Amino acid sequence: MRVFERSIHGGLGAGNIGVVMSRPGVGKTAFLVGVALDDLMRERKVLHVNTKDSAEKVREFYDEVFQDLAESSKLANRNEVHMQVERSRMIHTFRGGSFDMDRLRGALSYMKEHMDFVPSTIIIDEYPEWETAGEDEIRGLKELAGQTGAEMWLSGIVHRDDQDRDERGVPARISRFEELVSVLLRLKPEQDHVRLELIKDHDNKDVADLYIELQPNTLLLSW
Repeated sequence: MRVFERSIHGGLGAGNIGVVMSRPGVGKTAFLVGVALDDLMRERKVLHVNTKDSAEKVREFYDEVFQDLAESSKLANRNEVHMQVERSRMIHTFRGGSFDMDRLRGALSYMKEHMDFVPSTIIIDEYPEWETAGEDEIRGLKELAGQTGAEMWLSGIVHRDDQDRDERGVPARISRFEELVSVLLRLKPEQDHVRLELIKDHDNKDVADLYIELQPNTLLLSW
């Protein structure tokens, strides 16, 4: 993760939006959970929002990735770190089309006022619906990130048969909001790994080649 942060000049940054794209099933959620766990293990607070799955399913996903990470890194104080992760993370689910910006703002306000919980990172998985999203919707997310001072990560699906893409392979339904997005990533499946590609790095015109691969089974970062 330090290599990744250096590649995007210190990280996503407070008030900014990052989007990770891939074909369905390649590992967007696993990557976002990895980003969240890296923050959580550095005692930063994370809000994870999911619009499709139950909170229990999201929590199980975190536990699975955490155990894989603990095994691969031979984490000595595993139980203590896991308790720290649990204390620093909040999971909110909005299923059945119940998600909207007002409800998210309300949840953030409640957490701040009654739980003393102000996230430094907000993960919103399975949102937005880029095909139907309007500029007001994405601008609202950008404004919320700025108001909370949080880094905000979103996910986006790239279909194999997408025709309307730019020269970088970014679908038009996502690239049309690029002025509001600071970092754009793509997960590209290869034969024995998944490659992490940096498409946009803030306003830097010379975008770094990350040379970072992900393990295909766990989506944990590897060199």
